[in-house]
Amino acid sequence: MWDALETRARRARELEQRLADPAVLANSALYQRYAKERAALAPFIELYEQYRDVQGKLAQAREILEHPDSDQELRREAEAEKAAQGARLEILREELEPLFIEDDPEGLRNAIVEIRAGTGGLEASLFATDLYRMYTRYAAARGWTVELLSSSASEAGGFKEIIFGVSGAGVYRELQFERGVHRVQRVPVTESSGRIHTSTVTVAVLPEAEEVDEVPVHDKDLRVDTY
Repeated sequence: MWDALETRARRARELEQRLADPAVLANSALYQRYAKERAALAPFIELYEQYRDVQGKLAQAREILEHPDSDQELRREAEAEKAAQGARLEILREELEPLFIEDDPEGLRNAIVEIRAGTGGLEASLFATDLYRMYTRYAAARGWTVELLSSSASEAGGFKEIIFGVSGAGVYRELQFERGVHRVQRVPVTESSGRIHTSTVTVAVLPEAEEVDEVPVHDKDLRVDTY
């Protein structure tokens, strides 16, 4: 695990050098890709710095304990320091393990989110609008960028369908779990008698393809009409 952490630290240093390269600065697509990868490595780098600090203090404590001229008081302090840094190392290990589990290259990509109103009529379209607002506000809080791609409005002022892109570090890794059917039970603004309605919407989340070549098109999927 610690070797893998060192590998990511080296990769981060390499990316920092590339981001300062004039050739990369002139290529916006390449710069964004490197910047996104460097941002995704930030949690690893923070833990790596703490790991190096722990290793340095452990080495000092061991040196005191192994030195024949160390007095008893100094040895007691070194033993206490060794135990404290050992406990800190275990805490770092616990913090690091989930990061490796989540470290999926696809998870670093931007995401395309599609929200469609399901059962519930006009109320479902209002619920779809509420979800869109929720996701855009969450994205703003995370420093992500939202781009509206297409939408279809309902008579009640909501959305029958809305598709938007979200860009930023680790977007798909977090939003991928939002896909599926979402349900709400409430008294909608479209209800005059105060009855509770159940409405549903579907949410689809797809990773954004970085290159056109990444989208496979098979001959069996093509339809060619000649006139």
